[in-house]
Amino acid sequence: MKYILIHTIDPNAEHDTDGMPTFDSWLDEMLARGVTLHGERLRDVSDATTVQVREREVLVSDGPFAETKEQIAGYDVIECADLDEAIEIAAKHPTAWQGTIEVRPIQLDRCGSP
Repeated sequence: MKYILIHTIDPNAEHDTDGMPTFDSWLDEMLARGVTLHGERLRDVSDATTVQVREREVLVSDGPFAETKEQIAGYDVIECADLDEAIEIAAKHPTAWQGTIEVRPIQLDRCGSP
């Protein structure tokens, strides 16, 4: 089963990172396990552009649409046996120590394989 791990952080929050794994150590372990398919960090929200269509008019604005303190910081696409393994992988990610990781199954019935 393929899952996306969506990383969200509050860039202004302070966190206890004592003992937090590094991104490199997490990635090395996941590559060795063969579960990592793709992942990237995202640039700052100040570089974001939001697009909406309302009444057939394209509306473009700078920055994210959501009014929230947390920001999407990156993502990983993983392939693992089940949700339990996906949760275990997400819990080892450094972002879980500083923010939130949403684990969501990827739906393949419409567009085929990602």
